[in-house]
Amino acid sequence: MTETLQGMDPRTGESVGEPLPETPSEEVSRLAEAAAASGFTALSLGERADLLRSVADALRADEARIVATADAETALGSARLTGELARTCAQFELYAAFAESGAHLDVVIDHADPRSTPPRPDLRRWNVPLGPVAVFAASNFPLGFGVAGTDTASALAAGCPVVAKAHPSQPGTAVLLAGILGEHLGDAFAVVHGVEAGIDLVRHPAVRAAAFTGSAAGGRALAAEAASRPVPIPFFGEFGSLNPVVVTPEAARSRGGAIAADFAGSMTTGAGQFCTKPGLLFLPEGHGMDEALVKALGAKELHPLLNERLHDACLADARRLAAHDRASFLLEPASTGSGFGVTPGLVAAPASALDDALLTECFGPVALVLTYRDAAELERVVPRLGGNLAAAVHVLSSDDPVGRAVLPLLAEVAGRVIVNGWPTGVAVADAQHHGGPWPATTNAAHTSVGTGAVARFVRPVSYQGVPGALLPEALQEDNPLMLPRRVDGATRRADEVL
Repeated sequence: MTETLQGMDPRTGESVGEPLPETPSEEVSRLAEAAAASGFTALSLGERADLLRSVADALRADEARIVATADAETALGSARLTGELARTCAQFELYAAFAESGAHLDVVIDHADPRSTPPRPDLRRWNVPLGPVAVFAASNFPLGFGVAGTDTASALAAGCPVVAKAHPSQPGTAVLLAGILGEHLGDAFAVVHGVEAGIDLVRHPAVRAAAFTGSAAGGRALAAEAASRPVPIPFFGEFGSLNPVVVTPEAARSRGGAIAADFAGSMTTGAGQFCTKPGLLFLPEGHGMDEALVKALGAKELHPLLNERLHDACLADARRLAAHDRASFLLEPASTGSGFGVTPGLVAAPASALDDALLTECFGPVALVLTYRDAAELERVVPRLGGNLAAAVHVLSSDDPVGRAVLPLLAEVAGRVIVNGWPTGVAVADAQHHGGPWPATTNAAHTSVGTGAVARFVRPVSYQGVPGALLPEALQEDNPLMLPRRVDGATRRADEVL
């Protein structure tokens, strides 16, 4: 029997929109095969870029309807969602420009050299698209990381069709976005609904890679499916993060009040539902910031959590942290009693108490404060944190001794390291890395934000001794596509000829 999905208004807990049936297996198969046969991979770089730009334009043109539909299912508010839609459009345009440049092809040419040891044949390498990608939408960014989010945009930029699995909390938003993208991309883009549909998608032989943002439990189950196929496929999962922030004694003394206020703002952004939320704050013993932290957090009025499951899990995880034999509440969170709202919370413990029970992400407006004695204790504790998407340190100056000691430690456990800032806010840029060591992601070498995200969906192919007439245009001697290349070890501009 086919189940139905229904969006719910987090403000009230009441249903919104029309019930939507889960996608049956035969329809998942049809959509995957249609994506593979869409011809999208064969488009020129310019044609691919034009389609991505047309998607951005179409999303902007339908802003009012998109924002209203997403707000009804998320309660994130029109201001937040309008900004997120602008970011989503900017992502498509950034990836369009990157695809058009051909930089992701990473063209490398080594001419034949009979004098080398051993003699070297003519070798030419470039990257080709993997094929159709399964994208799993996240709930906390219904636009930026939803069915039309960064995973979809970067896969399309790589030349890969996309079949996206909608988040069950936002079926109406997914249907709307699917219609807008489908008008421009045809069979190269589709959306499916339901847990079983997602599993069917990962198992389908036409699908060549999968990208996921969400819970560790769900992601690990899908990663196992991807690995157990007759022909395994790469699975790029992002599972969340504690994103530790260290405040040095000098910084705490000089601007502890401002740090407390900024932490409260960062930690409660999006009601604490950002994967980059600073969920772990290291403060020096005797910091004197407890009152400022509690006051700043207590003044925050937050929108509800995205669904009932997250509401219940947030409160249960907070109680579990505070039940640790060396921990206690500084500020106990509570249900607001209306919809899925939760008030901010803070749990405190000494850094020496850190164990696996305290290394649990609490998805929502709750964080853990650990007090440390000195830099030596940080040097013992920070390496035990596991992988994170981001980490930060607040220092008084570049000469701050604790800052100098802890910065390289944070680089060992995080994909992005920040000084005197906060991990929330992930710029969409060439140099961005939104990833990190396990368990933050399944592959620390890759990012899901910025142009580096395209590398997930291509693979290299080398051509040896192939006559020029038989080479792909990207590898031909006269560079007809005007691509940047590395030739015989030297980097060449796109307008340079050999």
